[in-house]
Amino acid sequence: MFLAWRELWFARSRFGLMGAVVGLVAVLVVMLSGLSSGLVNDGVSGLKKLPVTAFAFDDGTAVDSAFSRSTVDRDQLAAWSAQDGVAEAALFGNQLVNAEGANGEAVDLALFGVEPDSFLAPAPDAVADGEGLGDATGIVVSDTVTELGLGVGDTVTIERLGTELTIVGVLDGQHTFGHVDVAYVPLETWQEIHSGALPGTEVRPEAYDEATAVALSVADGAELDTAAGDSDAATMTVPLDESFDGSPGYAAETLTLNLIQLFLYAISALVVGAFFTVWTIQRKHEIAVARAMGASTGYLVRDALGQAAVVLVVSTVVGMAVGVGFGALMTSTPMPFALEAGPLAVAAALLVGLGLLGAAASVGRIAHVDPLTALGGQR
Repeated sequence: MFLAWRELWFARSRFGLMGAVVGLVAVLVVMLSGLSSGLVNDGVSGLKKLPVTAFAFDDGTAVDSAFSRSTVDRDQLAAWSAQDGVAEAALFGNQLVNAEGANGEAVDLALFGVEPDSFLAPAPDAVADGEGLGDATGIVVSDTVTELGLGVGDTVTIERLGTELTIVGVLDGQHTFGHVDVAYVPLETWQEIHSGALPGTEVRPEAYDEATAVALSVADGAELDTAAGDSDAATMTVPLDESFDGSPGYAAETLTLNLIQLFLYAISALVVGAFFTVWTIQRKHEIAVARAMGASTGYLVRDALGQAAVVLVVSTVVGMAVGVGFGALMTSTPMPFALEAGPLAVAAALLVGLGLLGAAASVGRIAHVDPLTALGGQR
């Protein structure tokens, strides 16, 4: 690394310029990573916090519209409850509604219809304020609903139906679905709302047997035979993480942001590769002298890659630090933004790794430098 350190010092302006470009890419990657994590949390945090292994939707339902189009019944629930490996199974209702607070506040809610005594109901330790499900018209809402000025004891009215629901509990942390706050409601009340029945009117009897999906929890150490269960229950089962695609806009948002990050990684590798290609050409005479003095090709390649590693690591660390600083300011805004250590570590490793690949592709020119020819060309 002797030559590498000397060149880094004497050509610090050029290396600083290249490092600044890599640092800016790192800042953009941090911002995109935070935005991606924030959108995921805002889109499916309510589903992620359910103690569910998989959802069984009605057979033939497309995954991307499963939560809005699927309808299952208690016969399908009974079929899944009898399957080997299923520890618990329960009906799960999901519906997006527009509501209004007592003072005219516009409240959008994702109603999660669950049996109050089922494994899907919010656990007591998950309720930060108030109590859990119990009353027929009581709902337990996400903590983010309180940002609208609502709290325990307040009433919200479902638009077009006039159904009044009272907030009896507030969950600890964010619980959202499709960028809408989650509200847990007793399944029977959800079924009445889903049927479109006005308060006080008769509800069709079969509505009380219906739900969006059968939520499944697998016993410890057991494997779920989805093919047999789907055959018996006439359902289409997907694991919890794959059901996220049923959240409105989830697949499109994550795909778009992932593609942007992919292009940033590619740009970073190309920039580093182009820089070191030009730098190697400019140093052709120095490389020839070093080889004539006995330096091996391997030594010079390792020296050049070490030089690239120093620039990439320093630039990435500085860029990541600046990005995290900007991200800390973003978390106080309404924009869905969340910085998570895992994705940031992966992003940093990819920036450095792909940058080194770009540098490696360029420093291969060192092996083709002929010391006799290069030295003769300088006479």
